[in-house]
Amino acid sequence: MSVPRIGVSVDLVILTIRRGRLSTLAWRRDTEPYAGLLGLPGGFIRLDEDLPAAAARVLAERAGLPEAPVHLEQLSTYGYPDRDPTRRAVSVAYLSIAPDLPAPDQPQMSWQPVAGLTQMAFDHVRILQDGVERARSKLEYTSLAAAFCRDEFTVGELRRVYEIVWGAALDPRNFHRKVTGARDFLIQTGTVTTSGGRPAQLYRRGSAVLLYPPMLRSRDQGIGRRRPDSIEFPTASS
Repeated sequence: MSVPRIGVSVDLVILTIRRGRLSTLAWRRDTEPYAGLLGLPGGFIRLDEDLPAAAARVLAERAGLPEAPVHLEQLSTYGYPDRDPTRRAVSVAYLSIAPDLPAPDQPQMSWQPVAGLTQMAFDHVRILQDGVERARSKLEYTSLAAAFCRDEFTVGELRRVYEIVWGAALDPRNFHRKVTGARDFLIQTGTVTTSGGRPAQLYRRGSAVLLYPPMLRSRDQGIGRRRPDSIEFPTASS
C-alpha cells in the first residue's frame, strides 16, 4: 500500500489592536489558486524542523516580525480533503497576539480589520474566526488581555482591549473594580500617566495565568450559564 503525500503547513492568526480595531496580518496572494485574495501568513514545514520552530520561522520570515514580543500558541489543525484545490494539505494554525505591532515591510502584507475579512483564500476565514473566538474566550479565564497591552498600561487601556476584542462597551467603574480585584492579575507600578488628561495609575501584568474569579462575557454576548464564582461584566448600557 502506497503512503499518500500530504503537505503540512503552518498558518498564523496574528492579532493586534490598531486604530481602535481588532486587526490581523494578511497576505495578498499574487499566484493561483486564489490570486488577488488575502490569506493568512503561512508556509510549509521543513523536514528538519518541528511545528513550533516552523511557526517561529513563519512569524519572522513571512510575517516580518522576527523580534516582536508575541504570545504564540497552537490553535487547531485543519485537514479536510478539499481545503486546498491543488493538493492534499493539512494546516496547523497558531494564534499570535502582541501589542502595537509595526506596519509590515513586505508590500503584499498589511494589517486588516478582522470585521472586514469575509472572503479569504483557502479556509482562512474559518481559521481566522477560530483564532478570534479563542482570543475572546481566553480573555474570560486567563490574563491574555494584557498581551495586547504594552509593558505598562492603565485600567482604561486594558478595558479598551476587552471592549474591542469582545465587541461590547463595558461599565468603567465595574470593570476597574473587578480587574483590580482579580488575584495576581495586575500589579501597580507606583507611577501614573503624565501625558495629558487626568493622571491614571499604571499597572503591569501580574503572575496570574488563570484568572480567579473568571471574568465572563455577559449572556447577551453569547456566553452560556454563569458560574457561581465568576464575574459577569455588564455592558455600559445595562
